[in-house]
Amino acid sequence: MKKKIFTLIIIYFCILLTQTKTFAQGCVAIRSTGGICAMNEHPDSTAADADKGYWLYNNNDRYYKSFRHFIGKQEQFQRLVLHNNVINKVFTQDETLTRVFDSRWSLSLDIPFADNSRSQLAGTERFSTHSFGLGDISATGLYWLFNPAKATKGNVQVGLGIKFATGQSDYQDYFLTATGTRVLAPVDQSIQLGDGGTGVTLNVNAYYNFTPKFGFYGNFFYLANPRDVNGTSTATTTPASPTKIAITSDVESVPDQYLIRFGASLAVHQFNFSLGMRDDGLPVRDLLGNSDGFRRPGYIIAAEPGVTYRFKNIALYAYVPIAIIRDRTQSVPDIRQTELTGIYTHGDAAFADYVVNVGITVKF
Repeated sequence: MKKKIFTLIIIYFCILLTQTKTFAQGCVAIRSTGGICAMNEHPDSTAADADKGYWLYNNNDRYYKSFRHFIGKQEQFQRLVLHNNVINKVFTQDETLTRVFDSRWSLSLDIPFADNSRSQLAGTERFSTHSFGLGDISATGLYWLFNPAKATKGNVQVGLGIKFATGQSDYQDYFLTATGTRVLAPVDQSIQLGDGGTGVTLNVNAYYNFTPKFGFYGNFFYLANPRDVNGTSTATTTPASPTKIAITSDVESVPDQYLIRFGASLAVHQFNFSLGMRDDGLPVRDLLGNSDGFRRPGYIIAAEPGVTYRFKNIALYAYVPIAIIRDRTQSVPDIRQTELTGIYTHGDAAFADYVVNVGITVKF
């Protein structure tokens, strides 16, 4: 019985970490890089399928609405009062297939699909632009550092992967001008399907159980995008100004992104309840390559409650990260414009209050 409960809580850790890669939470374009495998299941060396391996399928659905504008950590309340705020609605579905080869090695493939919309003003009239289709596909190989037969209470998993530029980064729709005409142009960076770059991903996942019912988990993820800019113009209804060209904000950047999360989980019969913290971010400067082009860097620190119900080889889950701190940091073009004009420049971004995640994981 204790072993069953122990396995249940570990599998929950795995499901929770598997489904909580990065998410876009507004104009800070932190795109989905999957539910790619991140501690899919406890590496139980005594299990019947430990040597022959098995498959894991996951479907994760995520939705959010961003509408609160921030410059730094300061919310721009006047945007809501004047009804001139930007409203993003994003629905993303991640389809993830993982092959667990043995108790230590696994390989995951994540295929995301997105349906996005962005509502904004043109003069006094509100209009929307949309994007729909395939996002950036990711493949990741992972390995448990410690022998599962000996490390029975905790372990650390490391993963290295590649993110392919399969999502369209120059998706276009019609924009409404102040005069009432319509112009075809690339949609805003926050609702583009992909970032236009091939990147390298690093995963570090860990857990430790104090009792069969209670334990801690942690997850670190980083996407390094060496490509500088993707060539997509940020101009919509009017051409880019000489200042924008000079500071490189006339073209979209291909930014890095990261995720840090940790928390605790408690098993109660077939349910598992968790509470954790997470930090999703898009840095001002990339780890590799230059950091030119337009981006809205920033981060979201959120409390992350969740619940999972498991029966047989199926797990159903729901969790809702709730934003606590939202910070739109100063970008490289912001810094360059400040230096060029002598006037402090700091762009804004729209953030959501929370993100809804629901999904199912099946082992076969």
